Amino acid sequence: MQLPQVELHLHIEGTLEPELIFELAARNNMELPYATLADLRAQYEFKDLQSFLDLYYSNMAVLQTEQDFADMTRAYLSRAAAAGVRHAEIMMDPQAHTVRGVPLKACVDGVSSALANSEEEFGISTGLIAAFLRDQPVEGALAVLEELLAMKAPIIGIGLDSAEAGNPPRNFVALYERARRAGLKCIAHAGEEGPPDYIRQALDLLRVDRIDHGIRCMEDEELVQRLVDEQVPLTVCPLSNVRLRAVGTLPDHPLLRMLERGLNVSVHSDDPAYFGGYLDENVAQVRETFGFDAGQLAVLASNAVRSAFLDDARRREFLADIAAWLDGQ
Repeated sequence: MQLPQVELHLHIEGTLEPELIFELAARNNMELPYATLADLRAQYEFKDLQSFLDLYYSNMAVLQTEQDFADMTRAYLSRAAAAGVRHAEIMMDPQAHTVRGVPLKACVDGVSSALANSEEEFGISTGLIAAFLRDQPVEGALAVLEELLAMKAPIIGIGLDSAEAGNPPRNFVALYERARRAGLKCIAHAGEEGPPDYIRQALDLLRVDRIDHGIRCMEDEELVQRLVDEQVPLTVCPLSNVRLRAVGTLPDHPLLRMLERGLNVSVHSDDPAYFGGYLDENVAQVRETFGFDAGQLAVLASNAVRSAFLDDARRREFLADIAAWLDGQ
């Protein structure tokens, strides 16, 4: 039996594999700046978050039609099923597409059409989260959110991503207030490249339900104690953190210390096509690096279940399945 997993930190655009980039470029009669797959893959060495984002947004240009978004999403779901994922809460970046002239409806309908059949086709329940770009003005984010609400887009929440340094959560208070009035869940990237105070701002000003990354909390003992006391979910992406040089090497990653400290931490894949690993590969590498036993892996998986936007019956089902897996080890 495979360990059941819940994926909470996943950008659908970050699952765009090089092979699919070439396929979509050909479909849309686009010329890529790379002659071969090897040429493209050679670009996947990043010195920081911004160097990754430059390639990430460039590659998105091949996403033009509803079918493109659907194909990308189905490819992720197929790979996630192989990784043992039973539930996924998936972020998409609408602003990154509308700025290119792609209609918002094409993005949303493409991704959501694949998600609508995900349980039947792949055995994965899903939720869609609209993530907004923190390096863009809040007014643009508000306009896109209003459009999403007007079209009754099937989103369960909003997030905040893109370049963190110098773009504090406090700039987006109005966006999060509007989202809460609409009944949406709220998450935000904080404490990846940004300082521990960005985590505080996300909690106190944006009033988020969940923090994406959060690894720099370990620099602030008072904050760590608060996160332990409140059991704030932290969705950590170890391979991403290494590839973007937020940490030097995987053995340097604070995941083990975070787990031992009692933080509500779980493991996810972020942008797996770029960072060398889907959820199962992240889990396998941290298991090998830190010597995690079955009990610790079950804690990480259970933390994800408890942190997910699930109904109580589904949550109990997943937790029971994880317990059954642990009993079988």
